[in-house]
Amino acid sequence: MKNEYLLLTPGPLSTSETVRQAMLKDWCTWDDDYNKEIVEVIRSKLVALATSQSGYTSVLMQGSGTASVEATIGSAIAKDGKLLVVDNGAYGARIAQIADYLNIACTVIAPGETARPSLEAVEAALAEDETITHVAVVHCETTTGMLNPIEQVTALAKRYNKVVILDAMSSFGGIKMDVAELGVDFMISSANKCIQGVPGFGFVIAKQTELEKCKGQARSLSLDLYDQWQCMEKNHGKWRFTSPTHTVRAFYQALMELEQEGGVEAREARYTKNQRTLVQGMRKLGFETLLGDELHSPIITSFYSPSHSDYQSKHSMTA
Repeated sequence: MKNEYLLLTPGPLSTSETVRQAMLKDWCTWDDDYNKEIVEVIRSKLVALATSQSGYTSVLMQGSGTASVEATIGSAIAKDGKLLVVDNGAYGARIAQIADYLNIACTVIAPGETARPSLEAVEAALAEDETITHVAVVHCETTTGMLNPIEQVTALAKRYNKVVILDAMSSFGGIKMDVAELGVDFMISSANKCIQGVPGFGFVIAKQTELEKCKGQARSLSLDLYDQWQCMEKNHGKWRFTSPTHTVRAFYQALMELEQEGGVEAREARYTKNQRTLVQGMRKLGFETLLGDELHSPIITSFYSPSHSDYQSKHSMTA
C-alpha cells in the first residue's frame, strides 16, 4: 500500500500506511468489538485530548466537518437565540451561512481574511446586543492559516455569559488546548485533519450541561446532536444511522499513532518545525507569505502566487 502521493492541502491529509491498512477489514455496526472497543474508546480519548477536567463528553457525527458544524449550530441555539460570528475567512463565513439557512438570527464581525478580529469590536457587539446568546469563532482559519485569538474571544464571551462554539477543524490534535480552561462549550473538528485520519465523520466535544439543553432544538433529523449523543450514551457507542465503519477504524489507528508520537505537544512541535522550514525555503525561492509570521498557525501556510511571467503563463493554460 505504498503511496508516494503527498497531499499539500489543508485536509484531507496524507495518511500513514498503517492508517490505510486499518480499513481493510469489514466491521458490523451492531457488534461490541466495534461499538465498545473502538467507538467508545475513541470518544473517551477525544475528551482526554480536549481537556483534563470533568464535565465534557463527545459525539461523533457522520459526514464532513461542516456537517458537524451545522449539527452544532442547528442543535445548540434555541429558536429565540442569536449567534455572534467572528468571520475572517471562508469557514467563519460558512458558519454565518449555516445560521442564515437555519433562520437563526446572526451578527457577523468580519475584519477581512488577513486580519485578526478586533477584540474591541467583539466586546462592543456583546455589550450593545443583549439578545446574543452564542458566540462562534474559528481557531485556525483554514482559508489562510490565520490563528485567531481564541483565549481573548472566549474570555469576552464568558464575561457576558455567552455559550461558546469553537470550530477547531484545522487545529485540534495539532495545537495544545484545554477547552474547559478556555471556556469552550462546543468544540468541533473532524477525522481527516490533525489527528491524521481519513474523511468520513466529524466530532463535537461538548460541555455536558450545555449539550443536555439541546434536547428538542435540532432543526434536522440526521444532524440532531443531542439525539446522536443519547444514542451513543445509551447503546455503548451505537450510531443512530449507518456508521462509517472503515473511517472510524482508521481514526482509531490514527489516535494510537498520535499517542506513539508523543501526543499533541510532540505533533505541534513537528508541525511548527516543518512550517518554519517550509517558509524559510519558499522565501529563499522568492515567495511571499500571505500573513505575517505573528499571525500564522503551524499547520496551514498561504503564499501569494508568483508574479513571474512563466508562472502566470502556465497558470493561465491550466485554469
